[in-house]
Amino acid sequence: MASHEDHGILPVPTLSPAPHLLVVCAPFYRKIADGLIAGAKGALEAAGATCEVIEVPGALEIPTAIRLAARARRYDGFVALGCVIRGETTHYETVCNDSSRGLTLLGLEGICLGNGILTCETMEQAEVRADPAAMNKGGAAAEAALHLVALDRRFAPARAAGRDRAPEGEILLAGDPRDGVA
Repeated sequence: MASHEDHGILPVPTLSPAPHLLVVCAPFYRKIADGLIAGAKGALEAAGATCEVIEVPGALEIPTAIRLAARARRYDGFVALGCVIRGETTHYETVCNDSSRGLTLLGLEGICLGNGILTCETMEQAEVRADPAAMNKGGAAAEAALHLVALDRRFAPARAAGRDRAPEGEILLAGDPRDGVA
């Protein structure tokens, strides 16, 4: 197991009002899913956040479920949880790559989410990572979502105030798309 003593860990942000997140989990490996959910709920509760949990058939469905829920605008952020363990076919690569790509695209749309989909070689690796008392990857994904919610709130006043242009001194590398100049 890799050493974690050199990793920089950001303190969990304090958010007011308390954010409400949706935890989306693929429970294919039930014991792993339960550990990830417990870790995420514990981290969110410790930060004063509230959450709801839904389950989807598999990791490939997680990005779609998050996108559907995001349209409702009832959640400040999302936590994606699941586990993919390498098998004998290339299905592992497809599920890992496509679920990750889907989540990345959602993040680039501005959806605040933490990715806690484990991609493991063995069940033993998954068990360690899903244990809230060990690596707690469910909690780490929840904390990542909270950090993005904090960033979203930090930048929201500029949008809310109608600021759609760069302030004096900022340089727009590609121009302002609202001016029709690229």
